[in-house]
Amino acid sequence: MTEPLRVLLADDQTLVRTGFRLILGADGIDVVAEAVNGAEAVEAVRRTRPDVVLMDVRMPGTDGLEATRRILTGAPGEPRVIILTTFDLDRYVYAALSAGASGFLLKDVTPEHLTAAVRTVRTGDALLAPAITRRLVRRFAQRDGDTAALHRDLASLTPRELEVLGLLARGLSNAELATRLHLAEATVKTHVARILAKLGLRDRVQAVIVAYETGLVSAGAREAPSSPQAPPPG
Repeated sequence: MTEPLRVLLADDQTLVRTGFRLILGADGIDVVAEAVNGAEAVEAVRRTRPDVVLMDVRMPGTDGLEATRRILTGAPGEPRVIILTTFDLDRYVYAALSAGASGFLLKDVTPEHLTAAVRTVRTGDALLAPAITRRLVRRFAQRDGDTAALHRDLASLTPRELEVLGLLARGLSNAELATRLHLAEATVKTHVARILAKLGLRDRVQAVIVAYETGLVSAGAREAPSSPQAPPPG
C-alpha cells in the first residue's frame, strides 16, 4: 500500500493553513506540520521530513524565500517546495524558483489544482508550464542579484541538447518537441534528463531560467504555442 503524501504548510494566516489542511486531508494527503514563519518551517522540515512544503513568500521574521534557500541545500531526500503567493509575477517568486522551488501557486487556487500540484511536484515534475516561468524571467532575470547561482556554462551540452533547451524555454512540451524535432517522445525525455543532469538543475523550471539568463534564448523571443498551463506537468 502506498504511503500518503506528507505536506508541511508554512503560512502566517491561520485561515489559509486551515483551509489548505482540510482540502489536502479530504484528498488523502497528510499535513504533518504547520509553521507561521520561515524559521519554523525550516525546523519543522528537519523534524518531520515532509515530501512537499507549501511555502508562503511573505511571512514575519524569516520569509519564505530565505526558508526555501535553507531547506533546499542539495542534500538527499529534500522535500519539494511550492511557493504560495497572492500576487501573480511576484519578484520573490522568481528568486524562490532560482533557489530551487518547484513552482508556485496563487492562494486562490482551486482545491483540485492544489491537490494536483502537490502530487505533481512529488513525482519530480515542475509545477509551472514554461510560459509562466518565461514571464517571470522576462520581468526579473536581469534585476535580481540573488539568482547568480543558476548561471551555468552550456559548453557541456551537445548541439542537439542546446536545441532542445532553447525550444523547451520557448514553452514546448515534450510531445511538441518530439514533433518539431522529428524524434520519439522517449528520446526527447532522455535529452531533457541529460540537460538537467549536466547543468545540475532540479527541473524544467530552472532549465527555462538558465536558458534566458545565459542568453541562449532572448527575452524578446517569440513564444511558441504551448499546452494549457495548469498546473501539471511542467
